[in-house]
Amino acid sequence: MRFWDTSALVPVFIAERETRIARRWFREDLAVVVWSLTRVELLSALARRRREESGAARRLASARRRVLAAWPQWTEVVAIDVVRRHAERLVETHPLRAADALQLAAALVVAEQDPSSLTFVTLDQRQADAAEREGFVVLGPDGLSGGHDSREKQPHRIDTSKRRTG
Repeated sequence: MRFWDTSALVPVFIAERETRIARRWFREDLAVVVWSLTRVELLSALARRRREESGAARRLASARRRVLAAWPQWTEVVAIDVVRRHAERLVETHPLRAADALQLAAALVVAEQDPSSLTFVTLDQRQADAAEREGFVVLGPDGLSGGHDSREKQPHRIDTSKRRTG
């Protein structure tokens, strides 16, 4: 089980420099966990790309369908009040944007206050740094060259069955 930030999911669905490694990490994950608003972030990224890239509408519509088809298979963190409290602390502690703090806060909820029990997947360096400082095992930008992923551990306290957290 891994917690996935939007930055790591986008290249799973559309071709980017990081697509090969992101898809490998995705295939290895038996239980994808995401923040409730990740779906909006993913769809926004696809819509923005569609507006910016003429001729990509068909490919991006296909990616959108794949995102929507995959979503029900993932565990979604919906505990907004608890996530918000964690995020409020995180923005004071780390140089994070609000959306990144909410992602990291949702992962803290899943980790049940034991971040070392959960792998956090992100391609955002600032977020990866904050996640490491919070105690998460990180698959991230350094993992593109063989960095963080060598420390990955199996989570030990979280039920990996499909469920909604919150």
